[in-house]
Amino acid sequence: MEQRSPHPSELSASVAALMPRARTELAELVAFRSVADSTQFPRSECEAAAGWVADALRAEGFEDVALLDTPDGSQSVYGLLPGPAGAPTVLLYAHYDVQPPLGEDSWISPPFELTERDGRWYGRGAADCKGGVVMHLTALRALKANGGAPVSVKVVVEGSEEQGTGGLERYAEAHPELLAADAIVIGDTGNVRVGLPTVTATLRGMTLLTVQVDTLEGNLHSGQFGGAAPDALAALIRILDSLRAEDGSTTVDGLATDAVWEGLDYAEDEFRRDARVLDGVRLIGDGSIAERVWARPAVTVLGIDCPPVIGATPSVQASARAMISLRVPPGTDPAEAAKLVTAHLEARVPWGARLAVEQIGQGRPFRANTASPAYAAMAGAMRAAYPGEEMQISGQGGSIPLCSTLASLYPQAEILLIGLSEPAAQIHAVNESVSPEELERLSLAEALFLGNYAEAQTG
Repeated sequence: MEQRSPHPSELSASVAALMPRARTELAELVAFRSVADSTQFPRSECEAAAGWVADALRAEGFEDVALLDTPDGSQSVYGLLPGPAGAPTVLLYAHYDVQPPLGEDSWISPPFELTERDGRWYGRGAADCKGGVVMHLTALRALKANGGAPVSVKVVVEGSEEQGTGGLERYAEAHPELLAADAIVIGDTGNVRVGLPTVTATLRGMTLLTVQVDTLEGNLHSGQFGGAAPDALAALIRILDSLRAEDGSTTVDGLATDAVWEGLDYAEDEFRRDARVLDGVRLIGDGSIAERVWARPAVTVLGIDCPPVIGATPSVQASARAMISLRVPPGTDPAEAAKLVTAHLEARVPWGARLAVEQIGQGRPFRANTASPAYAAMAGAMRAAYPGEEMQISGQGGSIPLCSTLASLYPQAEILLIGLSEPAAQIHAVNESVSPEELERLSLAEALFLGNYAEAQTG
């Protein structure tokens, strides 16, 4: 007998009834200190989080649930929920690993304890991306309460996305049949703002580099030798400064920086508010905000190894090191961009200092086909989940390396990016949070999408 598609109001009621459970489970997930860097947090925390996800999938009737040992030493979780005969297959993605808390004393509430405040739920990973895991589970449970999922569902939850070490990408390349699907929903982006349903169509890629400068065999007294002895830290500062033009635009020899963004705009006042720019401080770069953050390259100095101010001695520094990232738009190869950055820096080394540049991470950019049937199905779902609003299409300045891998492995698959990381979520910063209203609406949108997509594919 043909499965009846539930009415949006029925799914909406089911999702609303599931929200207390969603909060409880998000609190359980946030409690795992699952930073995929064993130098900061024990590996057992990531293993425990992976086990939690695997148990949740088994409890929902998933088959072939497995902990995948990926080449970078992390674990991803996989499961299959078979759908009706002849139904399409949809892959749902999220990740359980999180960024470090960046100093737990800086948080208003403990980072690994989900805390409700001012209508939001605070905790590391609440939005990025443990909330995405809960979003997928809530959508599937709502469908289960209304006759079951109308498609076959594969779920994969990654364990090292934040580290950019490529474990799941390499595993997928070695096992290409595992994640094959007709459509893929990546639950790791976010709406342009709370209440405005958004699908992300482009992602910048990234190359991650360390830059080492050496000038002396050891530190020297700045009074005795300063003024003639070459200072490695000063050399590093000069080198890094060459990566920006006077207006702050990224400038790398040979790298195009004039791309145009055609689509949803990002108002400057909204950006200043979202970025929490201090009064009187100017934004950097040129072009529209959307062009600067979605369509053009951007360099960021992530850290510098040098003596801290407290405890510093009057010394000329013998060595200095920095880590930099370069975000690159679709159409730019991050490996080639890394070569351009290296050549650019080598051409600007002062005083004959010794320079060593090493690429330590990479993620490819991504562009989706927004004319595909899956986008029409998602537009209808978001229209119902967000009454009075139409789905918007935006870019994102960040990287999700798996997207390009999946697009390469499954060129016929339709890939959509949604999620809970809207600007107020402050992902990767202290006091990360998620809007429970967004979690509810996006869970509903995903459930409706699966129904719409099944109908579109089966006629």
